[in-house]
Amino acid sequence: MTAGARRRRLVRLPQYGALVLYMLFLAFPLLWMLSTSLKSSSELVSVTPSLLPSSPKWSNYSTVLREQGLTRSAWNSLRVSLASTVLVILVGLPAAYALARFRSRLRTAALGWILVSQVFPLILVVIPLFLLLKQLHLFNTLPGLVAVYLVWSLPFALWMLQGYVASVPVELEEAAAIDGAGRLRTLSNVVLPLLLPGLVATAMFTFISAWNEFFFALVLIQSPERATLSLTLARFLGAEGQVQLGPLAAGSLLATVPSLVFFAFLQRRLTSGLLAGAVKG
Repeated sequence: MTAGARRRRLVRLPQYGALVLYMLFLAFPLLWMLSTSLKSSSELVSVTPSLLPSSPKWSNYSTVLREQGLTRSAWNSLRVSLASTVLVILVGLPAAYALARFRSRLRTAALGWILVSQVFPLILVVIPLFLLLKQLHLFNTLPGLVAVYLVWSLPFALWMLQGYVASVPVELEEAAAIDGAGRLRTLSNVVLPLLLPGLVATAMFTFISAWNEFFFALVLIQSPERATLSLTLARFLGAEGQVQLGPLAAGSLLATVPSLVFFAFLQRRLTSGLLAGAVKG
């Protein structure tokens, strides 16, 4: 090994050490949650808590899955989150393209309204939403909750997507038009592959927002069989209102798995989309 390579390795060692420490810092909440989910009630109220449980209690997971109805709630959250994500992409992509490409006063007003809509507190809109969904017979239904998530996530998704569309050079569309490609073919074969990173980022944002959302679900869903995952986790109380920390930690840990899987699946598409965009650009 040459002296230059040895110096480079010595320089990289602190960088790798800092990266490992940062990864441990990020993973520590999950590790602590895993430890809590395997502890008994006596260990959880101990004066000197420890990271490793003395005797792992796997019954917390069976309690969550069988007695608390976590599987049904997870299925409800998955359906609502996926439906919201698909609808936001289908509605937001054409609207974002129009906002980025067509210059008019309406575009300026629309962008201003998108920004203003993000500063509204939830408490101001939940009562009108409650009354509206009740009149439309969508109160206490999962489709009604999907409609609310669509309206709530769409402004930020539009803002993200129109920035990605604006970054695509117009000259690419003009060159495709000169070659004889129609508008639809230009959008599907030229613009859409370059927008894949933006679509993936928007999909991840929408899915995670819907998966973790609590306030709208608390107000708009009343039936236990239609409860989402966040509602079910919030009801982990004992007979006297004491929080069941063991089952709650087990349920919270299981609740993070679908979002991690969804992120890992789309992260590959994000990387491939960036590479495709670099080649096509």
